[in-house]
Amino acid sequence: MKYRHLFFDLDHTLWDFETNSKESLLDVFTSLALKERGVPDFDSFFTRYSYHNHRLWDKYTRGEIKQDELRWKRMWLALVDAKIADEALARKMAVNFLEVLPTKKNLFPYTKEILQYLSEKNYALHLVTNGFEQVQHNKLKHANLSGFFRVVTTSEASNSLKPHKEIFEHALREAGALSSESIMIGDNLEADIQGGMNAGLDTVFVNHIGAVAHITPTYTITHLQQLEDIF
Repeated sequence: MKYRHLFFDLDHTLWDFETNSKESLLDVFTSLALKERGVPDFDSFFTRYSYHNHRLWDKYTRGEIKQDELRWKRMWLALVDAKIADEALARKMAVNFLEVLPTKKNLFPYTKEILQYLSEKNYALHLVTNGFEQVQHNKLKHANLSGFFRVVTTSEASNSLKPHKEIFEHALREAGALSSESIMIGDNLEADIQGGMNAGLDTVFVNHIGAVAHITPTYTITHLQQLEDIF
């Protein structure tokens, strides 16, 4: 086999982050009675939350903000858009959201099947994720994915972030793997594909959403089952 170690991204690649986060935020929206507090409706609130979350994650990835600021400010800014300036509420929402989010179990189609297929072919499967340590492990546990992965490398534990090569080098060391026998599989062109390339890895771009690629990965797929054509 050309590759022995397969490094996966988690959110947006295997674990359906958009669906799970929307379900989680709806739980928080309902439990904290945000409509009664002045938020007009959930869908518009989720749209604003998603906008701010994406923007703040970009800042976090660039090292411009810390973890805690990302967690509560995405709530705060969405509340401000609804003309509610309540920092205490935003911080409570952040705590509740991260309690609920990891319990959600929505995966992309064929996730467990492909992981089982690859395991049975004796590939060593690992994760490299920019998510928070405890949150990511809880996601894996609740979605029944933990048993598939030998090494789970988070940005929090490695003190680095994709696309910086240090997080990949940390993951390779933990896995006892060489870059020449390893490949990175993920949905994010910058974090996963460029990041993997920065560390000397071949890459698989999991293009669930039909994005236009400005970086050339080693392989591109649009459905996880297509990994069977590569491995």
